[in-house]
Amino acid sequence: MDTAPSALPSTSTPAQDARNRRKGATAAALASAVEWYDYFVFGIAAALVLGDLYFPAGSSSAGVLASFATFAVGFLARPFGGVIAGHLGDKRGRKPMLVLALTLMGVATTGIGLLPTYETIGMAAPVLLVTLRVMQGIAVGAQWGGAMLLATEYAPEGKRGIYGSFVQLGVPIGVVTANSVFLLAGAFTSESAFAAWGWRLPFLVGLLVLVLAWYIHKHVEETPEFRAAERALAEKEREEKGQTTEQGAGKGKGGDGARNSPLRTILRGHLGTVFLAGGSFAVNTATFYILITGVLDYTTRELDMNRGAVLTVSLCVSLTQLVLIPASAALSDRIGRIRIYGLGAAGIALWAVPMFLLIDTGSLLWLAVGTFVASCFLSIMYGPQAALFAELFTPEMRYTGASLGYQIAAVLGGGLAPFVMVLLLETTGTSMSVAAYIIGLAVIALGSIKVLADRARSR
Repeated sequence: MDTAPSALPSTSTPAQDARNRRKGATAAALASAVEWYDYFVFGIAAALVLGDLYFPAGSSSAGVLASFATFAVGFLARPFGGVIAGHLGDKRGRKPMLVLALTLMGVATTGIGLLPTYETIGMAAPVLLVTLRVMQGIAVGAQWGGAMLLATEYAPEGKRGIYGSFVQLGVPIGVVTANSVFLLAGAFTSESAFAAWGWRLPFLVGLLVLVLAWYIHKHVEETPEFRAAERALAEKEREEKGQTTEQGAGKGKGGDGARNSPLRTILRGHLGTVFLAGGSFAVNTATFYILITGVLDYTTRELDMNRGAVLTVSLCVSLTQLVLIPASAALSDRIGRIRIYGLGAAGIALWAVPMFLLIDTGSLLWLAVGTFVASCFLSIMYGPQAALFAELFTPEMRYTGASLGYQIAAVLGGGLAPFVMVLLLETTGTSMSVAAYIIGLAVIALGSIKVLADRARSR
């Protein structure tokens, strides 16, 4: 399924094209990795310490629920970041919005690392924590589309899948790095020191994001597809001005409408595609966040498993994604996005129950097996997802459309998943309710994928 060319004619030399392509892909991958690192450290901290430090009233379960609710707030903010950055990114360029998103994330994450606790400043602490989490959500909502397009719009013909996977690798890299930093912080501090200040260290690493933002601003060029779309829209505008003054003023239905309002174009003619994209991906992001935050809380609080051991399992499982994500993306370049994407969604549905049966044994070995197999199916979906979403929309509205689809899935799936998991466990007393939740989202995903596949065949 490929509805747009991967590469466009260029006036630069082949060597310059190759250098710009490598620089763009590397910058996109690094931007994704550091942005997701900053975002994931909050999820780990929410499972381990934030409930007691910022929401101390009530039971331990109530504190974790409040902490995960704050975690979810960041997801609710992500569509706003996607809409704003998508609209401006389709008008002004991919690079400026990516730089802005990285800067906002660096400021918010560092702010959380320096934020006083409830014991120090009272109710101002949770209010400020929520505010900074909203800033993180807006930043990551703006980032994904910019990084994804920086990679895929530089891709050579027939390699959009593998180039898009460079951005997707940012997720496991972010998870591995976040877990590693937390493990190191825990290893070199006592339990009391970790609760007092050790947990802050992973957040202060967020300052490095600002360095990357500066590098991209100074050394990375805008994507060739965006520049070509800009030239085409400018040429069409000149032609329309030559025909009638009224159309030249932008009051007609020509190309200038898409140029001035990509969001309006999406809302009027492509909203169904946005919701199908979101519906297809919600199960992936929900299962992912259940694995890295919900399971961390469940195994340490309910099953009395060692925190460091569980974090180590999560780290090792995430490392396997560094191989599986590009492999599935490369395969999608050969046999099609939809086929690979659907296989991953079906696998998640079939593995949900066995995974929790293994986790419930309380054994580290079976925890590793259960989460590893689930991670394989997530990787199979996640590898081709960037290219698939990019190909659903034309360049002049691609940032807006792809970002909206991705962030809708993030809200419906990832943001609520850890909260829903704790709520289901408290209400039903069994992890099978969480498995049923995953299966329900997988059914929605498979239905959405079927419609997208039918549309592709009709074209």
